[in-house]
Amino acid sequence: MCGIAGVIHRDGPADIGTELTRMLQSMKHRGPDSTGYALYGPADDMVVIRFVLAEPNEVTGLDFEERLERGRAEVESRLAKIGADVATMVSETGYAFRATIRYGGEMKPLADYLEDVPGCEVLSLGSSLEIVKDLGDAETVGGQYRLGGFTGTHGIGHVRMATESDVDLASAHPYWAYPFADVAVVHNGQLTNYHQWRRRLERAGHRFQSECDSEIIAVYLAEKMSGGAPLETAMKTSLDDFDGVFTYVCVTGSELGVAKDEMAAKPLVLFESDPLVAVATEEIAIRALIGREVETRDPYEREVLVWQV
Repeated sequence: MCGIAGVIHRDGPADIGTELTRMLQSMKHRGPDSTGYALYGPADDMVVIRFVLAEPNEVTGLDFEERLERGRAEVESRLAKIGADVATMVSETGYAFRATIRYGGEMKPLADYLEDVPGCEVLSLGSSLEIVKDLGDAETVGGQYRLGGFTGTHGIGHVRMATESDVDLASAHPYWAYPFADVAVVHNGQLTNYHQWRRRLERAGHRFQSECDSEIIAVYLAEKMSGGAPLETAMKTSLDDFDGVFTYVCVTGSELGVAKDEMAAKPLVLFESDPLVAVATEEIAIRALIGREVETRDPYEREVLVWQV
């Protein structure tokens, strides 16, 4: 019952924070419990880290404030110890933080080191990717994190209705392809061979932050790409390797791709023009973005489509 959306501008940056908020809010009926964004701003020599130190439903009491302060201080200390120069560190909520650092090392040791801090979960790491997710609908989350005016070229989003797991940040989407920089996925459906692929990827040295099959898709694709496969090739291979009924949207630092399984039962509509491509679970989200009715189409079964910035 969840809703997914994606947008990519091929003629330069736009206010993708506002655009995705409009799209996701139009699908509030599909998932009022949590909302998430994976946004791609301009890449530079800085690494952007989005992390949380607690769940939003834990925010209470003096002890909590002290624990947050200790956690933040420990994160800053560990960044210094691993050789990262912290340029900024701010928090919109008290428990969710955004840091920019100068760092020339590998991402996995950095992410692992930070997640050893009690309560710390790294939501995203990269030169342009920023994952923001929290409880509530898109207008609530977008306003809380001041995403209106977030300038970038592309992004994806997800609205979630909790069915088999809790209403918390750990279960909210999108998912970063830990520890690969700048790769994220949103997904509607179910992988029936989830546990098989999780074991395979764990044996290859990967670890996972959740029990969600969307995270499996993200890490699978990122691993294929790290071996030299283009995103489109990796996505086509996934259709042979994954069982189930699913539609997913993947983003990298410069691409947005969509894939449907061979049954094509999970909905997705597509609008494409020369400067803009938008995809969503429902056409109402496309109209919320464009502001009028436009011609859309449904991707076919086993279809993989990739667009570049």
